[in-house]
Amino acid sequence: MSGTRHPAATRFHTIGHEVAVGGVPLSILAARAGRTPFYAYDRTLLRSRVDELRAVLPAQVRLHYAIKANPMPALVSFMVNKVDGLDVASGSELLVALDSGCDPKEISFAGPGKSEVELAQAVAAGVLVNVESSREIHLLTQIAERLGCKPRVAVRVNPDFELKSSGMKMGGGPKQFGIDAEQVPAALDEIGRRGLAFEGFHIFSGSQNLRAEAICEAQSKALELAVRLSAHASAPVQSINLGGGFGIPYFPGDKPLEIAPIGEQLHGLVASASQRLPGAALVVELGRYLVGEAGIYVCRVLDRKVSRGEVFLVTDGGLHHHLSASGNFGQVLRKNYPVEIGNRLGAGPREVASIVGPLCTPLDLLADRMDFPVAASGDLVVVYQSGAYGLTASPLQFLSHPQPVEMLV
Repeated sequence: MSGTRHPAATRFHTIGHEVAVGGVPLSILAARAGRTPFYAYDRTLLRSRVDELRAVLPAQVRLHYAIKANPMPALVSFMVNKVDGLDVASGSELLVALDSGCDPKEISFAGPGKSEVELAQAVAAGVLVNVESSREIHLLTQIAERLGCKPRVAVRVNPDFELKSSGMKMGGGPKQFGIDAEQVPAALDEIGRRGLAFEGFHIFSGSQNLRAEAICEAQSKALELAVRLSAHASAPVQSINLGGGFGIPYFPGDKPLEIAPIGEQLHGLVASASQRLPGAALVVELGRYLVGEAGIYVCRVLDRKVSRGEVFLVTDGGLHHHLSASGNFGQVLRKNYPVEIGNRLGAGPREVASIVGPLCTPLDLLADRMDFPVAASGDLVVVYQSGAYGLTASPLQFLSHPQPVEMLV
């Protein structure tokens, strides 16, 4: 960081030498939490991110929050009033979505391995099931007969293209997600024969993409594919979920995604869809992009050690709470998340130090030889970009340390 703040950090206000979340300085937040480590999410930043998107997206495009990014119930209940719908990936997430007050008509359920119980939950709740195999179609038919409810379904398509430059590719080539595009006509025929209520397509190509042109290309191809496949559908297409893919900058050199070109592209796609698939709504499903930059992870320095000339700050938090920040959640070459000593902003002198957790493994590393103000026991470490895939994407029981607190501020 060389003494300068990462762009992600500048989204948060500062009070004196402290990071502030929701106008509350870090030391007061720690006292409110009662202990460290903790996650804190800023309502103001959540709201502003949705507002930024609304300003460029066509009014006709429906914005959904994929709650797998952060299923904290209070956060989901806050987001449900800002977006048009929710997307879930498990029966437990479905219950959180329903508890938030979201209209079941605006909830969709995706995932390559839905259990029979989860499918029954979805049918009973009246949410849209994104079917991903012939097995699911068969089970939904049995559940419909047993419950006397007509399942609402969309087909999750594994497209014959991929989202270029994605952190994780979710479509194109052999994938566990969805039904291969060339097999979709047969699946649509089966849905029609079994009397399920077909509503549309879910075409999710990839995630964590910082290139607007790649996202625009994938969205355009997704609409073309939906139009082509609609000829085999038993009912008019009501919705086309274009997925998401919008990324956020985590590492040095990452540039924020430009959303204006995506908005311009979607205006054209809305016009095209209105002519070619009248009545079909376009849906953009976002998780990380909506909440990732609005959250921080905070842990406390327990010890300061010097080993053969290198400084190590040992904290009470680490990979068991924040696996992705440790570099063990999909990184090929480990890079540092934006990290600061959150109660010493702008305070000197400075030094190069590594921040490590309390676990008995060298993998427990939150910052590798970064430039920080000189810190001591009791200081508070802040990891930015922690609003998505933090707590619930981590091995919380590893070495049996206490779990962190979560707060919506």
